[in-house]
Amino acid sequence: MSKKIHVTDTILRDAHQSLLATRMRTEDMLPICDKLDKVGYWSLEVWGGATFDACVRFLKEDPWERLRKLRAALPNTRLQMLLRGQNLLGYRHYSDDVVKAFVAKAAVNGIDVFRIFDAMNDVRNLRVAIEAVKAAGKHAQGTIAYTTSPVHTIDAFVAQAKQMEAMGCDSIAIKDMAGLLTPYATGELVKALKAEQSLPVFIHSHDTAGLAAMCQLKAIENGADHIDTAISSFAWGTSHPGTESMVAALKGSEFDTGLDLELLQEIGLYFYAVRKKYHQFESEFTAVDTRVQVNQVPGGMISNLANQLKEQGALHRMNEVLAEIPRVREDLGFPPLVTPTSQIVGTQAFFNVLAGERYKTITNEVKLYLQGGYGKAPGVVNDQLRRQAIGSEEVIDVRPADLLKPEMAKLRSDIGNLAKSEEDVLTFAMFPDIGRKFLEERDAGTLTPEVLLPIPEAGAVGSAGGEGVPTEFVIDVHGETYRVDITGVGVKSEGKRHFYLSIDGMPEEVVFEPLNEFVGGGGSKRKQASEPGHVSTTMPGNIVDVLVKEGDMVKAGQAVLITEAMKMETEVQSAIAGKVVAIHVAKGDRVNPGEILIEIEG
Repeated sequence: MSKKIHVTDTILRDAHQSLLATRMRTEDMLPICDKLDKVGYWSLEVWGGATFDACVRFLKEDPWERLRKLRAALPNTRLQMLLRGQNLLGYRHYSDDVVKAFVAKAAVNGIDVFRIFDAMNDVRNLRVAIEAVKAAGKHAQGTIAYTTSPVHTIDAFVAQAKQMEAMGCDSIAIKDMAGLLTPYATGELVKALKAEQSLPVFIHSHDTAGLAAMCQLKAIENGADHIDTAISSFAWGTSHPGTESMVAALKGSEFDTGLDLELLQEIGLYFYAVRKKYHQFESEFTAVDTRVQVNQVPGGMISNLANQLKEQGALHRMNEVLAEIPRVREDLGFPPLVTPTSQIVGTQAFFNVLAGERYKTITNEVKLYLQGGYGKAPGVVNDQLRRQAIGSEEVIDVRPADLLKPEMAKLRSDIGNLAKSEEDVLTFAMFPDIGRKFLEERDAGTLTPEVLLPIPEAGAVGSAGGEGVPTEFVIDVHGETYRVDITGVGVKSEGKRHFYLSIDGMPEEVVFEPLNEFVGGGGSKRKQASEPGHVSTTMPGNIVDVLVKEGDMVKAGQAVLITEAMKMETEVQSAIAGKVVAIHVAKGDRVNPGEILIEIEG
């Protein structure tokens, strides 16, 4: 008896999130949609995950408008999104009315299939989202965030699947976000799921360890109904098995997908050219790497973490961070490493490495996690760490969202006339600071996406005094537009490199020196901390809030600032008791390690 295998392609979401830090723009998606729509996919994953954040933060695109355009361009194909349960697309739990409003609007704007997961595999955090999807008449896919640890067993995953089936889900997905599945473990898990519950089973696995295609074949042989793939030019590594490869592997078998291989190859050639356009976002960590079986860092996080570490001038410490991640994960009770817990664990690991002392700085998200603010930890957390983080504060043992009051009315009031629609209010809800900035810039007509560097060509840039072809940029700074031409690059010597350029026709010479993690850039005039009362940070970031004002009396250990780095917030505390005599930062400022941010006299 033949059994057709259905395919979901991740090319418009997870594939470029895993390989290119989520930077693909809508303008590069729409031209190929006509061919994508003719393939006959079961669905196309086009939205959710980090795409919403990247649209607003970097690309300056309205994510809702992207969805509407894709819906119009793909009339015959189901559109799918990844939804983080009660976290939606942000990094905290939202009130139930926000969850219901978001799901309703996503459905109206074009989403047919909602893949719903919780980073803790705490099914309590899935209930409201599942109910909202069913109320909208759409497909609710309950998701197991796959991981390995002493507390994650086949029996536990099967029990979770049965709970999600009872909640009304239409299918079950195994989400192997880090590429931890092995072929025989996959076969055993799928076989158990098919025996114990009645819903179709989807298999989603990243190829970080080079095993995903084998895992998918074993899943199919044991009863899986659907596989996630990526067009070959955005496949493999920290992405997914190649669509064309899996279609070819199953062709002529009892599991034939029925998809047109030649059409898929045409699509692959289109995206081969598109990928070159985003070369500056290519991660250095997208080849086969079996270390994932130990550090468990998911594909999307690998490329984004590498990009963020590069921005911090600390890419050379990546291996130290990867070694620290499993130790932090164990301290936190073995959460699966998927957004937001992957960011929570990964950022805390980076802080531990950078400071040279474990938990010298504890992020606010880790504190909230240890308090139970994200749900029940899968295993036992380090009690000493919990006491260090939250002191005598009470641990939350109910569904975290039960403690949240309705938010939509306040959100509408807070964003005011900047919101032209309910979708705008929800954008603000997901990311208050960058969402507000996006809406302000849209209102002022000043939305400016980050610059894409030209595709490098052999001989395109010459050395100093040579006849290289200039590379041109048009840069907007606070409403002023500058034309910058890079006309030559000098030989690197003593750690420095000279760039020769012209700004609005005027020749300039710029000397760049490599940053290290304790040397700031950006032209800051702040002095370096030298006294106990000089408040500073240990890593570069942005000021989220200043908690004191000049003249205030503070206690030793009192939080005086909140900073943000790598999407995680951290309290900066005073080392001494005394009086605040000077504040050198304001909300939104960029700061560097060791700078004096606040002065306190004891």
